[in-house]
Amino acid sequence: MMKIGVIADDFTGATDIASFLVENGLSTMQFNGIPKADEIVDTDAVVISLKSRSIPKAEAVQISLEALKWLQSKGCEQVYFKYCSTFDSTAEGNIGPVTDALLDALGEKTTIISPALPVNGRTVYKGYLFVLDQLLSESPMKNHPLNPMRDSSLQRLMEMQSDGKAGLITSDELDKGVDFVKARIEALSHEGINYIVLDALTEDHLVIQGEATKTMKLVTGGSGLSIGLARAHTAGRSGGQANSAGYPVKGDAIVLSGSCSAMTNKQVRCYSAKAPNFAIDVAKVIDETDRKQYIQEILQWIHEQKGKTLAPLIYATSDAKMLEQIQQQYGAEKASHAVEETFRLLTEALKESSITRFIVAGGETSGVVAQTLGVENFYIGPVISPGVPWVKGVKQPISLALKSGNFGDENFFARAQEEFVV
Repeated sequence: MMKIGVIADDFTGATDIASFLVENGLSTMQFNGIPKADEIVDTDAVVISLKSRSIPKAEAVQISLEALKWLQSKGCEQVYFKYCSTFDSTAEGNIGPVTDALLDALGEKTTIISPALPVNGRTVYKGYLFVLDQLLSESPMKNHPLNPMRDSSLQRLMEMQSDGKAGLITSDELDKGVDFVKARIEALSHEGINYIVLDALTEDHLVIQGEATKTMKLVTGGSGLSIGLARAHTAGRSGGQANSAGYPVKGDAIVLSGSCSAMTNKQVRCYSAKAPNFAIDVAKVIDETDRKQYIQEILQWIHEQKGKTLAPLIYATSDAKMLEQIQQQYGAEKASHAVEETFRLLTEALKESSITRFIVAGGETSGVVAQTLGVENFYIGPVISPGVPWVKGVKQPISLALKSGNFGDENFFARAQEEFVV
């Protein structure tokens, strides 16, 4: 019986939560998009990765409900709507509408909001989301190209984009234990609260959350909550060693980076100092004809790097100042589409090459790469950094490391290759 069915709003977020479920005792399969009706699943958990974070609300709701319908057809006991640990959803965002739609479809009135992931510096205190020691609205996320975060209050953010009322269970209340938290959830639900924001400063708080919410039909959050839920569903059974079926395959590697997050900027600078690297010139990819010609130039450059110790890096990563200049010159949506299409065309060409390991930074870029490669489902492999495992295609000899923008340390790109020798 499937204990947890996850609906993730982007690809890197899907591998993020899948890695935590496996590490904490639940066998897990991840699907790229909604699985076929006749797909056979024999794991404790299933993660469905969608690309619904930054698309129109109506589309996000529709595909999320389709994912829910599939999970219900497989006897899923608990649905988990997974979004980013930095919430990545403005007043016009999709988290609220999708949450409302899932609640309605499940016949429920109340769920929880828990984006915290303390191991990666995402904490919630008094209902405010922090990135390390900064409020979300004061962190680099305030300049996110698609979802600039200008408010740190999760209660306000939910009420601005949804139809219901938000409440809060504080860290002090969590410290009183599982029974107290369960009683508070029930009390707030009776008061007409639809979205209960949960503080979390430590992993212990996530464990308490998991135990207190394991019987709820719908939970929502980042990947941190899955630590507590997986342990609750397995009575603390350890996940043991990473699944060997997901260990990276042999072959050449490539690093592709489309994220403009603060950490990815550091990772690109660190890696560029010791590995061949190619910065995408946005001016050369805005026009469709120029873009196709430019792709050939990049492919020739990649071919020339064959045999180097570290894989070549192709990146559109830029700092906040340069990103602002690009968006002012070409328009944010047009520039973003041009870069995504560049990565799509590049990946399409690389499908026929000797490259079998793709290390990718950024949720949007990861989605493009995974879809273009046609990888429908993955085995979850060893963890490179918290929330970022290697994954291997079930039907194709392709391995992927799909990294959310701010995840991993500065040496992530090199470690992904050096610590997992094939």
